[in-house]
Amino acid sequence: MNDKIFLRIVTVVSIFVFLVVLILQSKMITLFPQGAEIPAWVLFLPRLNAILNGTCSVLLIVSLLQIRNKNIKAHKVLNVTTFILSSLFLVSYIIFHATGIQTTYGGTGTLRYIYYFILITHIILAAVVLPLVLLSFYSGFMMNVQRHRKLVRWSYPVWLYVTLTGVIVYIMISPYYTF
Repeated sequence: MNDKIFLRIVTVVSIFVFLVVLILQSKMITLFPQGAEIPAWVLFLPRLNAILNGTCSVLLIVSLLQIRNKNIKAHKVLNVTTFILSSLFLVSYIIFHATGIQTTYGGTGTLRYIYYFILITHIILAAVVLPLVLLSFYSGFMMNVQRHRKLVRWSYPVWLYVTLTGVIVYIMISPYYTF
C-alpha cells in the first residue's frame, strides 16, 4: 500500500470515528428507547474504560522504555497491544454513550474548573490522537524510522495525555454518577 492510499484511509477512519462520537454525544442516537431498562453490564463500562485507559498509560510508558533499550520487538508488541486496548475502549465508550445515559460533573469551585479544563483538553486531543497514532504505526511498520520518530514526537505525548486524563476524568466524575 502506498502512502497516499494509507493517508486517505486514515482520514476516512478518523472522520468516521469523530462523527460517530459527536452524534452519540449529541444524544441523537441511543441503543435503548426512552425508559427502557439498561443492562447492568453497561453501567460497568465507565469503570472498564478507566481500567483500559490506565492500562494503556502503563503500556505506553513501558513501550518507551523498551525502545530506549533498543528492544524493537517488545516496543512493537506493546504498542499493538495498547492500540487494541484503546480500540476496545473506543467500542466500550461508544456503547455506553449510545445508551443515552447522562453524566454530569457535580463538583464546585476550583475543582470544577480543573475538571472542565482536563475534560476539554482530553476531548480535543482524543480527536487528534487517532490519525497521529495510525500514521505513526504505518511509518513504524514500514520501517521508515526517521518519519516514525518525527510523528511519535507528537503522537506519543498526546496519546499518553489522553489515556492519563481519561482516568482522571473518570475518578473526578464517578462520585456524581446517578446510575
